[in-house]
Amino acid sequence: MGGLPMTISGNTKWLGFSLAAFLVSLVLLPWAGPAPVSLERVLSLQPPDYPIFLELRLSRTLLGLLVGGSLSLAGALFQAMLRDSLATPYTLGVSSGASLGAILSITAGLPSMMGLPAVWLGALGGAAAVLALVAGVSSQQGQLSSYRLLLTGISLNGVCSAMILMIHSVAREHRSISITQWLLGNIDSIRYPALGGFAAVAVPVSWILISRARQWNLLMVGEAWAATRGVDPSALMRTGFLGGSLLTATAIALSGPIGFVGLIVPHLVRSRISPDYRLLMPCSFLLGGVLLAVADAIGRVVLAPAELPAGAIMALLGGPYLVWLVRRRF
Repeated sequence: MGGLPMTISGNTKWLGFSLAAFLVSLVLLPWAGPAPVSLERVLSLQPPDYPIFLELRLSRTLLGLLVGGSLSLAGALFQAMLRDSLATPYTLGVSSGASLGAILSITAGLPSMMGLPAVWLGALGGAAAVLALVAGVSSQQGQLSSYRLLLTGISLNGVCSAMILMIHSVAREHRSISITQWLLGNIDSIRYPALGGFAAVAVPVSWILISRARQWNLLMVGEAWAATRGVDPSALMRTGFLGGSLLTATAIALSGPIGFVGLIVPHLVRSRISPDYRLLMPCSFLLGGVLLAVADAIGRVVLAPAELPAGAIMALLGGPYLVWLVRRRF
């Protein structure tokens, strides 16, 4: 089967380890912050410790776990679709479209709509527009081509990035500061209804994608090989493109563009645990969430009471890793 493992029984311990790390992060990381929070006061529901823990730190940790998991899973997925271990959730241009939509909302000073911040809606709208363009250009006779996806995504990524720079350069000072802060990417406290809405998208979409792990294994070998094994490559590509783009767009809408987590984690899981997507995808989701939540916790305490954005922490970690990876690979 082209070197792909057909059994994962020897590596299932890694799935248990990833799940344990995810749960431990959920329990421990909300306690990290610039000021200590009393366990006794939290358990007795006493202010200000209890509101700080529940409304600020716990929601922030949950958001970091879900955003990191979504971006990491999307990275693993696009690596399978494009058959390139250096592909990321940002390769197809959806992230740049989301960033452009968010920045247009910030620049226009749009008010909240339907109870949601305009920047979220702008990001989702921008991502949807790029998604439609990429799908339309890359589709030929109802079939998606990985080659067309890659070239179209790169082209639109460049166009959106150029427009972001243009808008940023002419924006008024207070708008420019808001744009800069958003582009850095950050995990912040979030209302639970919004968090629940994100989870209602991320969890089922992730489950659908992971449930097709065997088919992603076959697609990694090649579309012709997958077709001979009973897989419809075109339908699978459409599912992956839509699912991965949806995960990326919703994550970026809430956190801003946070890079590297979708590259680092899938690559480490592939090289250290297993290239089998039946393990790679769930482990990437769980460990990607852990990595981003830990990065956010580090940003909360390393320069307390000031905070470093999670996007900056990930860039400091991911930049050197990418240089090392390129040097080792090429």
